[in-house]
Amino acid sequence: MMGRARGVRSFAMAKNPDPELKLTTSAGVTRTLDDWSTMFHLCLVVLPARTEAAAFVPVGLRMFQVFGDADCRFAFVVAGPEAVAKRLLGEAESKVMTFVDSDLELVKSLGLERLPAFVLLRQDTTLVTATEGWDPKDWQRVARETAKLLAWTVPDVTGAGDPAPFPGWPTA
Repeated sequence: MMGRARGVRSFAMAKNPDPELKLTTSAGVTRTLDDWSTMFHLCLVVLPARTEAAAFVPVGLRMFQVFGDADCRFAFVVAGPEAVAKRLLGEAESKVMTFVDSDLELVKSLGLERLPAFVLLRQDTTLVTATEGWDPKDWQRVARETAKLLAWTVPDVTGAGDPAPFPGWPTA
């Protein structure tokens, strides 16, 4: 299910990504999506390579604080090169697994049209749930679905100082 941000049109549905797609971390480790998800589900906060996207790093970190010990691999995905990922995430880049998607292969494979996005993939890389843009209620829905799948505590997605709801930035 995709969410809406304040009456904004629904976006195209996210889809199952290509399990053979190669993903590289900001530390330079490359494996297929299937390899990254062999042991755990993947819980991804996907950010555009825009300075303004740094406002969503605290949102991701709140979720990481809760899901970090769950049976999932929590990660940021930055739709840009390694240098941008490190600049955008700051200190968080060294604390949380970060994938770089400079050619937008993962973003395209998932069918995402707007960023930021919050995506949950099963261990077999099939899509469980996702939302695009920033609708705090819909991000909370994805967090609840993630917690249910993991039999884990539900994090509070929103916090003081978060951006106002908006449809997100186009990926194209």
